[in-house]
Amino acid sequence: MFGELTEKLNSIFKHLKGRGKLNKKNIEEALKAIRRALLEADVNYRVTKKFVNQVKERAVGQEVLKSITPGQMVVKIVHDELISLLGQETKDIKMASQPPTIIMMVGLQGSGKTTMAGKLARYFKSKGKLPFMIAGDVYRPAAIDQLQILGKSIDVPVFTISGSKNVVKICQKGIADARRQGRNIVFIDTAGRLHIDEKMMDEVSRVKKAVNPHEILFVADGMTGQDAVNTAREFNRHLEFDGVCLTKLDGDARGGAALSIAQVTKKPIKYIGVGERLDAIELFHPDRMASRILGMGDIVSLVEKTQQGIDEEKARKLEKKLRKAEFTFEDFLEQLEQIKNMGPLNQLLGMIPGFNTAMAKGLQVDEKAFSPIEAIIQSMTLEERCRPHVINGSRRKRIARGSGTTVQQVNQLLRQFEEMKKMMKRLNKLSPNKLSRLGLPF
Repeated sequence: MFGELTEKLNSIFKHLKGRGKLNKKNIEEALKAIRRALLEADVNYRVTKKFVNQVKERAVGQEVLKSITPGQMVVKIVHDELISLLGQETKDIKMASQPPTIIMMVGLQGSGKTTMAGKLARYFKSKGKLPFMIAGDVYRPAAIDQLQILGKSIDVPVFTISGSKNVVKICQKGIADARRQGRNIVFIDTAGRLHIDEKMMDEVSRVKKAVNPHEILFVADGMTGQDAVNTAREFNRHLEFDGVCLTKLDGDARGGAALSIAQVTKKPIKYIGVGERLDAIELFHPDRMASRILGMGDIVSLVEKTQQGIDEEKARKLEKKLRKAEFTFEDFLEQLEQIKNMGPLNQLLGMIPGFNTAMAKGLQVDEKAFSPIEAIIQSMTLEERCRPHVINGSRRKRIARGSGTTVQQVNQLLRQFEEMKKMMKRLNKLSPNKLSRLGLPF
C-alpha cells in the first residue's frame, strides 16, 4: 500500500533534511519532486496542484526558514496537508435512531461490492451488531450465490427471492424480513455494470427512493486509480452517496485513488479493504494513513490489531511458561495461530515506525513458510509436543511422512526450538534491572 509513493517521498525528505538551512529555491525544488511523485502515483492533476500550492504557501514562510530543523518542519507541513487531503476526520457509518440501519452498496461490476458487503457485515457483527444482507444483484451470474456463501461463512442471514428480477420488491421485502428478525443493520448488495449507463443509474435511483437508505456507500477498486475517481464523480452526481469504501488497497503500490477520491467527491473514505480475507477491512483514519504514506508507521492500528488477535489470558499464561522455560510446541502452535489472526505480516511490518519500503524489499516475508512448521507440529503426538526430547529417529521419520516434509526439516525445527528454550533460560538468569534495560517484560 503506497509503497512507491512512500519510497519517493522519503528520498525527497532525506535530501531536504540533509541541508542545514533551507531557502525558497531548495524548498521549491523539493515541491517539484513531490508534485512529480504524486502524479506518478496516479493522483488527480487538480488535486496534486492544489496540494502542492498549499504546502508551498506554508513551507516558504518564515516559520520554516527560521526553524532549527527546517527539513523536519517541511515534513510536518506535508503530513498535515496529507491528512487534510484524505478527509481530515475519521467518519464511520451513522447508526439510525430507529433500527435497522439500511446501508446501500453501489459501484461498478468487479469493484468488490459483494465482498465488501460481507466484510462490513462481519465487522459489525464483531462489534455486537446483528447484520443482515440482501442480494439485490440479480444480473451478474453467481452474485446471489457468492453473497449466500459469504453469509454462511460469517453466520449472517442473506435475503433472496428466487427467480425475481424486481430489485425494488426484493429490497423492500428483505428489509421487512430483517425487521421481523430483529436485525439492526442491513447491507443491500446492488447490481453493477462494466461502465456507467442510464439503465443502471435508474435502477439504483429507484431502489434509493423505495427503501430510503440511511447511507449509500460507493465501492471503488483502489487499483484502478483515476478510473475509480471518475466513476465516483459520476455516481455522486446521480446518487449523492454518503461515503466511499476502497477495495484492493493492499495490491496498489501507488495509492492515487485514495489520495484523490475524497477531494474530488467531497465525500469521506469510510472503510478500506486491505486483503482477500473477510477480516481484512479497516476503518479509514486520515491521520494514520498520512503517517503510513510518509513512512512514519501506524502504531495505533498495530496495537489495535494486536489486541484483536491476541488473547490476554493466554498471553499471561505464556509469559509464566517463558519465565520457567516451559514453553512447548503446543504453545508454539497456538502463537502461530494468533499471529496469523492479526493479518498479513507485510502489513503489520508497514505499521512499525521507521520500517520503510526499502526495508520491506530486502525482507521477503513468506507466510507460506508457516505451513510446513504447522504441519510438522500437527503430525506430533500430544506427548511429543509437550516433551520434544522423546522424539527419536523413528519418530522423526514418522513425523516427516505425516507432515509431507523431510527429516532434515523436522531436525531443523527441533534444533531451533531447543535454541530458543536455552536463550529463555539464559535471559531468566539475568537480574530484573538487566532485563528491563533489554526491554523485556519479565
